Amino acid sequence: MALPATASVVVIGGGVIGASVAHHLSSLGVRDVVVLDRFERPGLGSTGAATGGFRAQYGTAINVRLSLLAREKLERFEEETGVDPGYEQAGYLWLARDEVALQSLRDGNRMQRDEGLAEAAIVSTNEIVRINPALSLDGVVGGAFCPSDGFLLPLAIVDGYRAAAERRGARFEYGAPVLALERSSNGRVDSVVTSRGRVAAGAVVNAAGPWAREVAALAGVDLRVTPLRRQVLPTVATAALPPNMPMSIWTDDGFHLRVRDGRVLLLWPSAGDEKDPYSTAVDRAWIDAVTAKARARVPILRDVAVDHGAAWAGLYEISPDKHAILGRADECPNIWLVNGSSGHGIMHAPALGQLLAEMMTSRDGRASTLDVHALRPTRFAEGEEIVGPALL
Repeated sequence: MALPATASVVVIGGGVIGASVAHHLSSLGVRDVVVLDRFERPGLGSTGAATGGFRAQYGTAINVRLSLLAREKLERFEEETGVDPGYEQAGYLWLARDEVALQSLRDGNRMQRDEGLAEAAIVSTNEIVRINPALSLDGVVGGAFCPSDGFLLPLAIVDGYRAAAERRGARFEYGAPVLALERSSNGRVDSVVTSRGRVAAGAVVNAAGPWAREVAALAGVDLRVTPLRRQVLPTVATAALPPNMPMSIWTDDGFHLRVRDGRVLLLWPSAGDEKDPYSTAVDRAWIDAVTAKARARVPILRDVAVDHGAAWAGLYEISPDKHAILGRADECPNIWLVNGSSGHGIMHAPALGQLLAEMMTSRDGRASTLDVHALRPTRFAEGEEIVGPALL
């Protein structure tokens, strides 16, 4: 099928954030939205590689607010779209192995509760044993736990938003990588050129995930977003850990694990020195290291084999301060940016899509639901990066 000749809005990127933007724009009356995705079908980009965590335990107020808005939307997602997002409140459990890390969790917890996350709590080692008895507490001095954190299904969220947007007239076009953004003499982007043809656009949304910087550069926009590989190692099928076990995270090195589809997913944020920044290869040395960590910290897994062949990797889109970039591009008046979520894109997509749609359809370019001034694209040039603790 040929691409539409024109669109009020062209969204570049059909992952969870692009689908959310299309849904929310169409719900606000923008019917002729066209979403362009570089891959041949849904789920082949970074969204499909995500493990599906959801949390509101963050170290900055703006991220807590985004999570609380997203959680509210997840709770009514099926009513809104007709699709179950798989939101399960299994909890997130953070483990501190020194007093400095524990104090950082305390500071974060105080702010989280001030922002309305009343159920988040600092927990003792005795409480950790009750919450997740499978863990070794060697060196652990305490932690933090929020029972309303948990899990969701990334591709279900994409499907729900896509189907709802399509019912209102939006079109999703796959296998259409963007090759050029044609600008007029007034600096606006007039057309989006793809491998399948050209679409004249009233406005363009960059929701291209790890590829967002390349897309922005086509219009002369300097977007400081870079890809970062994250690897996942599943065990073989096992009943060693319960399916509703909370996500459990060691704050000192970021090792964490969860149960999904009858397997335990082992995760540790250590990327290699690959020359290709878009590489999704999995390192054998990383597999050996994460396996050793799992068997030391979760003794019940010592007799559970890992599945080397099922390991995979995906890409985060990292901004300089590891917070989302949301708003109009300073260099081009009709390009809108929703990028750089830095590993939080799946969980914050319901909120970011709504907020950007509000900005794009308002007279003053502002979101009405939340004050997102902190996320403005110009903050880096202005020397006002968002500062928060590294471990949250």
